[in-house]
Amino acid sequence: MNTSKKLIVMAAVLIATFMTSVEVTIVTTAIPTIIANLHGLAWQSWIMAAYLLTTAITTPIYGKLADTYGRKRLFQWGVAVFTGGSLLSGLSPSIGWLIVARGIQGIGAGAVMPLTFTLIADFFPYEKRAQAMALNNSAWGLSALLGPLLGGFLVDHLSWHWVFFVNVPLGVIVFGLTAFGYHESTTMATKQPLDRQGIAWLTISLVSLLLAAQSLSRSPGFAFGLVIICGIALWRLVKVEQQATSALISPVLFRSKTFVVQIVTACLLSGVLIGYQVYFPIWLQGLDHVNATAAGFSVSFSSIMWLVAGFLVSWTLKHLVPRRLTMAVVVIQAISYGGLVLLGAHFPVWGFYVVAAINGFGMGLVISQNTILAQHLAPKQLVGTATAMLTLGRSLGQTVMTAIYGGVLNVVLQLRRGSVPMRELDAVVAGGAGSLQAAGVLLSALQAVFVLVVMLLAIVWVVNACDPNREVIA
Repeated sequence: MNTSKKLIVMAAVLIATFMTSVEVTIVTTAIPTIIANLHGLAWQSWIMAAYLLTTAITTPIYGKLADTYGRKRLFQWGVAVFTGGSLLSGLSPSIGWLIVARGIQGIGAGAVMPLTFTLIADFFPYEKRAQAMALNNSAWGLSALLGPLLGGFLVDHLSWHWVFFVNVPLGVIVFGLTAFGYHESTTMATKQPLDRQGIAWLTISLVSLLLAAQSLSRSPGFAFGLVIICGIALWRLVKVEQQATSALISPVLFRSKTFVVQIVTACLLSGVLIGYQVYFPIWLQGLDHVNATAAGFSVSFSSIMWLVAGFLVSWTLKHLVPRRLTMAVVVIQAISYGGLVLLGAHFPVWGFYVVAAINGFGMGLVISQNTILAQHLAPKQLVGTATAMLTLGRSLGQTVMTAIYGGVLNVVLQLRRGSVPMRELDAVVAGGAGSLQAAGVLLSALQAVFVLVVMLLAIVWVVNACDPNREVIA
């Protein structure tokens, strides 16, 4: 591929990264208003969960197809579906419509998100990949900076519907750039039958896992049954993939324990990430009465520091053992959340920006490292699948933890609200008037969420302590 066409494709990658990443930051800013407008506090976790679930299910499928059939058509398909889902989300008249439309968005994002990283891996060798990732992170950082501000502006001055409409013109631009500028020349592997059994068992396991997390607070027995189904499906998935001639998820990837550590770490830290992205704005608007723009800016601080850290990853890969870096980062992050949990209502507004900045810097170092190492440790013919597995891990972490956070939030709300009506809590979440009792109930629920965040960070520390690699990976 010549330089001009390479620049066109990289421009499409950067815009696609901006488009899919701004989707998270701009929507989380609008969630309190959406909840109040559509009366959907009890279903609030599904606004994110529907998107993340369909992303998680489709990501490994697209990864396998990209290794077999090529990148271009799948990338364009993902962009088109994501754009259509964004339009439908913006037109949503009810919480049910919005959840379905978000699921459609996720089907498109399942192709777009991993393929942006795969294209970078195709274009740049390992020693230059960190710089390319840092450049891609600049698009992510820009979206993260503008997303909350733009989301808050649209919510405050227009309506929450516009936080979805902004992705439509971006999708059209990305589709056009890839259609006219990307001429795929890489020879793909021999085309083989699609692993339908693997897809089926993966889908059953992921859907049952999410539904179990969502129903835990309302029907523990039903949730336990779904967990059993998930376990059986995962067991069958492993058996099927070991015997498949063209496995959806190749067992070869998991022979490296360090590769597994990268996937698990990215998964758990993504669960931490979605925690503060969703619940910092809710805390700031509902308890500190900060407007949507200022509340969303707390998430921007995280993104800015993520961007800064991304440019340091090339150095850390050359000089630091991955496990040591990760273990140090999560200890610092856990300490920052400890103050939030212990101080509760007395935690200062500026403290949220500090915690977000600490978390963003740590995420920028560790998750960028996870991505590059996962690609480097995989066989060349499986780079697309390895990238999809990393993306799946991140999506799954966000999906499951979104459901668990929402379940814990709802349980605490029900246990503590007493005579406080749910409509009053809906209003308080969006910064409206409410009693001191309602504010206290919301505070207790949010504190419970961040206790879970600290527990996740502790698990990340243990996982990396078990990494057998004790050297810098060159």
